[in-house]
Amino acid sequence: MTEAQECATPPKRRGIYLLPNLFTTAALFAGFFAVVQALDGRFQTAAVAIFAAIVLDGLDGRIARLTHTQSEFGAQYDSLSDMVSFGVAPAVLSYTWALHSLGKIGWIVAFLYCAGAALRLARFNTNIGALDKRYFQGLPSPAAAALVAGFVWVAHDLEWTGTELRWLAAILTAFAGITMVTNILYWSGKSIDLRRSFPFVAAASVVLAFALVSIYPGLLFLLFLGYALSGYVLALWRRRHKRKPDEPIE
Repeated sequence: MTEAQECATPPKRRGIYLLPNLFTTAALFAGFFAVVQALDGRFQTAAVAIFAAIVLDGLDGRIARLTHTQSEFGAQYDSLSDMVSFGVAPAVLSYTWALHSLGKIGWIVAFLYCAGAALRLARFNTNIGALDKRYFQGLPSPAAAALVAGFVWVAHDLEWTGTELRWLAAILTAFAGITMVTNILYWSGKSIDLRRSFPFVAAASVVLAFALVSIYPGLLFLLFLGYALSGYVLALWRRRHKRKPDEPIE
């Protein structure tokens, strides 16, 4: 990191700030609640709880940056919360819903996902400041969790059982777990500045998107599936055109 970059990046404080850590605790609770609901056989509720954890996890970091309350404690606490909400909870949900019917293969796939999330988070923590902030290396764990939880949610709405879709669930769970530890780059969205003004059409589009998701939750699954595949598509495009990740796509 250059001297200019060090000046531009605010140092993480050692204190414990209440506001962002309240959101992290809420995300942790949602992840734990998802595990409990999955073990009780309430699979749709567990899937919704994982999505709630995703929203809360996205808020705690934004709030910390906007209020200048970033700290080393908050970063480590957020990582541990992510492991529960996006590593353990989706693995337990996928296993109790479908993978248990595959016997040994089922729990191996569930563990593969859980291990992938742990490795993804560990690599992210050790590479902070070393990578271009515009991209994630590997599929982010919240997106992987959304992929697994969204699939269960859609299947439940369509009245399909986990036993019927056990092999498809195994493939999707393994895909999510493996993609988290690849070197494929994904757009991070951190270049979006929430403090600047946005046109009314953009705000209306967000409201419309929430309305559509409430009517048909399958749109969430399709959205995250598209995001998961986008990394592979862009990687193939860059390889074909021999472009580097920091070069713009025209």
